[in-house]
This record gives sequence, structure tokens and C-alpha cells, in this order.
Amino acid sequence: MRAAFASSFNDADPLAGLTVGEAPAPVPGDGWAVVDVRASALNHHDLWSLRGVGLRPEQLPMILGCDAAGIGPDGAEVVVYPVVFTPSGEVSILSEFYQGTVAEQVTVPAYNLVPKPAELTFAEVACLPTAWLTAYRMLTTKGRVEPDQAVLVQGAGGGVATAAILLAQALGARVYATSRDASKRERVAALGATALDSGARLPERVDVIIETVGEATFDHSMKCAKHGARIVVSGATSGHLPKVNLRRMFALQLEILGTSMGTPEELSALMTLLANTGVRPVIDSIIPFSEARTAFEKLHSGDVFGKIVLDHTT
Repeated sequence: MRAAFASSFNDADPLAGLTVGEAPAPVPGDGWAVVDVRASALNHHDLWSLRGVGLRPEQLPMILGCDAAGIGPDGAEVVVYPVVFTPSGEVSILSEFYQGTVAEQVTVPAYNLVPKPAELTFAEVACLPTAWLTAYRMLTTKGRVEPDQAVLVQGAGGGVATAAILLAQALGARVYATSRDASKRERVAALGATALDSGARLPERVDVIIETVGEATFDHSMKCAKHGARIVVSGATSGHLPKVNLRRMFALQLEILGTSMGTPEELSALMTLLANTGVRPVIDSIIPFSEARTAFEKLHSGDVFGKIVLDHTT
């Protein structure tokens, strides 16, 4: 079958280890199912895999990709939930221990197949299992956002941040979003959020902060938090050792919460929210699977707003 996989590691030039070609078709184990993939979405995790982060040489070749949607063994339309437990009981996502989704087929535990709502396309739901599910959990389970509350999204433009902007509004919140990039601020404003330069003073203190940037924005996040606010962290792209003002933390009774991904039940709830509200993922581009390398090159360039989706029917 056709697949895009890591055949070697190269930290300086991750695309040097990318191979698009033939790979063995998956053989499902007991309780597992094979999905015929119709669409998959790329994540920066794929580039880290090509750099060798989280993988060992003896695991190569490893099919890339965490996110996918397609047709299950009973003919039903499904979304693939990407979190799988390894034989030792460790939590892993597809393309770390088990082969990934950027292929004609992928095999996962049957429990990982979540019904796809008819209102959403394969391309739309393929965007959800990693970035959008993480954003949804940050806002709901961890952030406990309520209608009419205020949310700050740091580092707008990334997959999780873009999802958080749209989801927070769908949940009834006022949304502020920051970016150093003027063009991204324009796009954020078009999504309905109040766009601000990084570090800018907000019109009000907020109830929930979506933090994926880390060191570069964390002090600003602390200063923007109102009494009892939740700072929810799912990434640290600028560094993972920020200074934390403990006096502000205990005086304002702030919560700093870490999270990643979500559950199959949360993925189902996320899709129901989108189906009911009409909110849809921001898709930067849909690229034919036959041009998979082009899609990875675009991701690596950084010139992306929203998700890159591969159409596996072409």
C-alpha cells in the first residue's frame, strides 16, 4: 500500500528521512480493526518524528501521522482516535510505537474507532483527533470555561491555538488572541477574536488562558489572569522552563493545569459540538495523497494557518 514514512532521521533536515512509497498492509491483532483511510492531517509531531524524537532507529521504517478518518471494517464512516497503550502499558500515539495514519490503511484497537457525524466531511474530521481534541479538553475538562467568560489564546496561528479560538467562541466565551505576526493577527481577527500583539495589555483580565508557547509568553499569561483563573498548558514551543511568580499564583488562587490530547468520549463530544454549531476546522490546504511530500514541505516551511489535510482518494 502507499504510505509516507520515516526511513531515517535527520535533525537538521527532517525531510531528508521522508520516504513516500510502498509499505506492508497492516495485519490487525485480536480486537483490532483496519481502517481504509480517506483523509489524514499532518502535525508538527510528524517533523519531530523525522528528526528522531520519540523514535529509535530499530523502529524504522515508521509510517507517519496521528490523525485520520475513513471507512471501518463494517463499512461505517469513522474517525481514528490516535492514543494507544503499548504492551508495557505506556501511553503512545500512532506513529510512535504503532504505525501511523499517512497510508492507505491503518490498524488500531476497535475501541479507537469513533463514529463520524454525517454533517462533517472526512477532511474536516481528520483535523480533530490531535490539535482540536487537545484544544477542546483544554477549554472544557481542564479550563472549565463558561459562557460570557474571557479566554486568552497565546501564540495564535498554531493548530491548537486556532482550534481554541473557534471552540471558545462556540462555547460562548469572549476571546483574545496574541501573535507577533501581523498577518496572523489579521486572520485571527477574521475568526472573530480580538487580536493583539504578543505581550500587549488586554482590556480585561481573563478566566482561562490557553498556553502552548511556554517561556516567551508565560509571564504575560500570569499577568492577564484574573482571580481564580485557569492557565492550561499543552505545549512549550519557546522553552519549557519559564519563571513563575508564586506570589501572584497563591494571591490570585491561580490554577496551572497540564493536559494533552483527550478521550474518545471527548472526541465524540467535540464532533457533536461542531455538528450542532456549524463551526468547522480551519484548513490551510487539502493536498492529494499522491503529493504527500509537497504537504510535508509546506508544513516544514511554517507558512501554514490551520491544518494541512491529505486527500487519500487522489
